Amino acid sequence: MTQSNDGGTVEQFVNTVMGVKTESKNQSIPKQIVSTKELDIKALLMYKLGTIVQIGIILLAFWGMEKLVTLVNNYSSFPNWLNTVLAGMFFTLLSIRSRIFSPLDNTRSRQTYDSIVRPKWAPPPLAFPIVWMTIAVLRVISSLLVWQEMNQQFLVLPLITFAVHLALGDTWNTIFTVERRLGAAVPVVILGPWLSALIVTIFYWQINPTAGMILAPSCVWLTVAAILVFRIWQLNGKEPLYPLK
Repeated sequence: MTQSNDGGTVEQFVNTVMGVKTESKNQSIPKQIVSTKELDIKALLMYKLGTIVQIGIILLAFWGMEKLVTLVNNYSSFPNWLNTVLAGMFFTLLSIRSRIFSPLDNTRSRQTYDSIVRPKWAPPPLAFPIVWMTIAVLRVISSLLVWQEMNQQFLVLPLITFAVHLALGDTWNTIFTVERRLGAAVPVVILGPWLSALIVTIFYWQINPTAGMILAPSCVWLTVAAILVFRIWQLNGKEPLYPLK
């Protein structure tokens, strides 16, 4: 079925905004070759280290933003709304491109999803960047509300938890999308992005119920995503639920 020009334009726009790499259909798809059932300890350590480093860099960026906000507040010539604009831009960067802070390969690509067996109810590939773009907007709004409620501070528990959530999501993307470790992706998506999303939403709700309600749809989507990852694992060989050498 041919796609209309308008549809192609929308897809190109969404992929550009979310940084999804599109490949030629004729391009070969790299596949991980596993010859043993032995745990890949090196990969496991790299995931942990990469996640920790990313969290540290984001927290350093939080510290820098606090200094910037303080600087702006100290100059009465700046308008009162400037800090909110700067914080909004920063949260937008985090929500759409948090992976720039990660030392791991976090290339967004449709290759893995297009090449594996999926359940019949699986969303089409284009649905993912559209949904994540929507969730990014919800993250920005809810984080801004929490930031304002916390006296325009960034290094506070709810926002730190948000940083951890983003880092865990990016690490999961490395495992599933880049390295195609369908088994290891199952426990990671549950203990990482899904669980941390619930925790962030609870923290946001405690600080500002409106912020919690705004962020809640991301938990619904990640629940669907976790179920989809589990079904994909089942339909593609049920490899061990840990990274293999």
